[in-house]
Amino acid sequence: MTTLKIIPVRSKQEFDDFVIFPWKVYAKDPYWVPPIISDRRDFLDAEKNAFFEHARAQYFLARRDGQTVGTIAAFTNDLYNEFQEVNTGFFGFFEVLDDPPAAAELLRAAEDWARQAGHETILGPAQWSTNDECGLLVDGFDDPPRILMTYNPPRYIDYLVDANYRKAMDLWAYRIKAQDFESNFPKKLQRVVEKMRQRERFHLRKMNRKEFDKEVLIAKRIYNKSWEKNWGFVPMTDREFDDLAAALKPLLDWDLTAVVECEGEPIGFGFCLPDVNEPLLKAYPRPGTPEIWTMLKLLWNWKVRRDIDWVRMFVLGTLPEYRGTGVDALMYMLFAENGLRRGYKQAELSWVLETNSMMVRTAELMGGEIYKTYRMYEKDL
Repeated sequence: MTTLKIIPVRSKQEFDDFVIFPWKVYAKDPYWVPPIISDRRDFLDAEKNAFFEHARAQYFLARRDGQTVGTIAAFTNDLYNEFQEVNTGFFGFFEVLDDPPAAAELLRAAEDWARQAGHETILGPAQWSTNDECGLLVDGFDDPPRILMTYNPPRYIDYLVDANYRKAMDLWAYRIKAQDFESNFPKKLQRVVEKMRQRERFHLRKMNRKEFDKEVLIAKRIYNKSWEKNWGFVPMTDREFDDLAAALKPLLDWDLTAVVECEGEPIGFGFCLPDVNEPLLKAYPRPGTPEIWTMLKLLWNWKVRRDIDWVRMFVLGTLPEYRGTGVDALMYMLFAENGLRRGYKQAELSWVLETNSMMVRTAELMGGEIYKTYRMYEKDL
């Protein structure tokens, strides 16, 4: 008989095991894109990640005969509960070998932690909120994830269902092929854009990289107002937003950024991200490999070979009072024209809430098709 134990992460060695365990799960999976290890350490470090200014977490390891076979994190996001007026805990970083008993015990450990923290429900998977990577991939496993999207084995679905988790919300990823979009550009979208361009009160521009700090302030204001009514939304603190902006700045293709102004006042913004996961998969960070070599391979495939076919429409927000005016169409047109000129072959619009009828219609209007679904699960405690 083998012995299975679930232990809370306490020591540095246990933390290291938690960080590098996914490499064991995905050792033979051609689609998983490993993270930069130092980035992942900082992301999980309560002293470095601004998320922990309003949250606390406990990491767990599943060990069978002394060998790590799974991980999970249980955590509280006070800002989420305050903003959504709920009382839920979260789980995330759920990774496990093909070991149903270990999966069940890991989920039970997270539930017990959330219950002892006084929560009524548990929601996930999330890393750490809807502002980060979240959701369990439930279809579309034969393709690597785009930048800042999740990936997991299909068996995780059964693990959650067997543990009596139910669907809370589906998050859809739409694929738009550049060639099809160019040859069948929606006439309705063209008409909207032409009308907007004739209105002198609206002005479309790219973000100004030389005044990046000012652009961040604009984006911060619009972001928190634009999404506040969305399911699962939690506003970002100033430090969280600033840290995210600093992390994304080196990844930006400035031709795929947009700010819309109305009579000089910013009312909408958006940007796409080149799918850096493509060169990152070729660089393939590994535990024990000097990170400098990984970064050199990444930069070679990204900056020198320009080996990126995909772009992800990462964020697009308009102040509520300007929705339905065509502001979003202006930005989509800019992204389409510049993306085609820059040579991108496909775009992912993600993620879109299954209940967001306006965004669903927009994605369909642009010829998008749902090609991946990510699911958030919940359970009563």
